[in-house]
Amino acid sequence: MKQGDRSDIIMSYGRRGKMDWMTAIQRAIDYVEAHLDETADYGAVAREAASSPFNFQRMFAMVCGYTLGDYIRMRRLSVAADELYRTDDRIIDIALRSGYDTPESFSRAFTRFHGISPSEARHGGNVKSFSRLSVKLILEGGNIMDYRIEKADAFKVICRRKRVEKPQGDIATDDISGFWRECNEDGTVEKICGYADFDRFHGILGICFSGEMADNGFPYGIGAEYNGTKVAEDGFDIVEIPAHTYAVFTCRGRMPDAFRETYRRICTEFFPQNTAYEYGSGVELEVYPSADVQNPDYTCEIWIAVKEKKN
Repeated sequence: MKQGDRSDIIMSYGRRGKMDWMTAIQRAIDYVEAHLDETADYGAVAREAASSPFNFQRMFAMVCGYTLGDYIRMRRLSVAADELYRTDDRIIDIALRSGYDTPESFSRAFTRFHGISPSEARHGGNVKSFSRLSVKLILEGGNIMDYRIEKADAFKVICRRKRVEKPQGDIATDDISGFWRECNEDGTVEKICGYADFDRFHGILGICFSGEMADNGFPYGIGAEYNGTKVAEDGFDIVEIPAHTYAVFTCRGRMPDAFRETYRRICTEFFPQNTAYEYGSGVELEVYPSADVQNPDYTCEIWIAVKEKKN
């Protein structure tokens, strides 16, 4: 058998890093491995990491470079190849354990991944091995991240919303980028400015309604803090955002690459190392002060709801 992809998640920690975050991630991976032959329950996986499904799936994709769904699929196909090689189980039974309803759908997925059919694998053909993940610790010097803590009372936003794919890798990012293009081209952003209060947030907002995530994705909004003016146009929602504490991060560079890199560092550096705050259960806000997002010196902000850690 050919050896496949990497098997370790390397988590970077400063000297004040905490092991509990790593332990939570490992618990989630262990849960996935123990339930590979069952229907994937992303909510249950996230609960093992004491996280929301939205935050865990986004963090997983940022850290690993592939989505949680891709990990489960590749692990199942790797295990299936091993079962074909060492057991006499029927292909239909292996297909069902691997999450496929028919031998045909299993055969197509198996062939795409391994390069040979299940029958060829059963007779000794070379297949790929995709090892289970494990979390390892490395110690590094301190890296600087620009952030501040803001406490915000409840406020209302006016926005146009669209359901986008789950936050797994670049799929959601592509959906959101297309939504921004649409709203800029059809005049939506200009209309929003007529109902906006820019005193708190100095720009147009991208709003991840992460608490409303479902199997078919989550709502993403483009809007602004609402100034109370009566809305004359259709197609806009007025949504009240509850009071939250936010960690606010400065993001510098050309979008969306700078956003991806900043969010990756939030997932792999800030939250693992921070001794005072952890993810809260609220919206995530992106604050864009202008439309000049391709400028290499562009600066925007990411607001993530947090809560104080319990000692």
